[in-house]
Amino acid sequence: MNTIPPQGSESLRIEPERPGDAREISQLTTAAFAPMPFSDGDEARVIDALREAGALTLSLVALTAEGELVGHIAFSPVRIDDQPGDWYGLGPVSVAPRLQRQGVGSALIATGLDRLRDLSAAGCVLLGNPDYYRRFGFLSDPALTYQGRPNRYFQHLVLKGPPAKGDASFHPAFDGP
Repeated sequence: MNTIPPQGSESLRIEPERPGDAREISQLTTAAFAPMPFSDGDEARVIDALREAGALTLSLVALTAEGELVGHIAFSPVRIDDQPGDWYGLGPVSVAPRLQRQGVGSALIATGLDRLRDLSAAGCVLLGNPDYYRRFGFLSDPALTYQGRPNRYFQHLVLKGPPAKGDASFHPAFDGP
C-alpha cells in the first residue's frame, strides 16, 4: 500500500483492486472520462473486458481515508510483433473529477510502474499526451509502432533490458465488443 501525501484536504492510499470494486471502478471511469473530448466513452467497458479475460496484470485503486474509491489504473499485457513478452500497457487511468489535477493520477502511475518493476517487466506502453507522460520517462520512438505506424501519442518506457522494436498491440479487449 502506498500513501499519497495530502495535496488538498484528503490523504489517499493506493491498493490493489478489491473484490467487489468492479462496479465502483466502472462508475468512476465513466465519470472521469465523460468530459474528455478525446474519449469515446469505452474506457469502463475495456476495464471490465480485461477483468473478464483475466488480463488485468495490475488493477490499482486510490482510496480516501474514509475508504471512498477516487482513482483507478489498469495495466495489461501487450504484444510486440504479435509475440507475447513482458511488456505491458498502461490505461485507462481514472480519477474522480473533483480530484483531477491534484496528483492522484500521477501517484497511481508512479505506483503502478513501481509494481511493474517488481514483476520484472521489460517495459510499458501507452497512448496519451506526450507532455504529461514525459514526466514519468515515457518517450515516442519510431522503432516501436502502433497499428503499423509511428504515432507521437504512442509512447514507451523501458524498465529493464533493451527497448522494444516492432509493432505493439494491446489486448483484444481494447478493440471493442
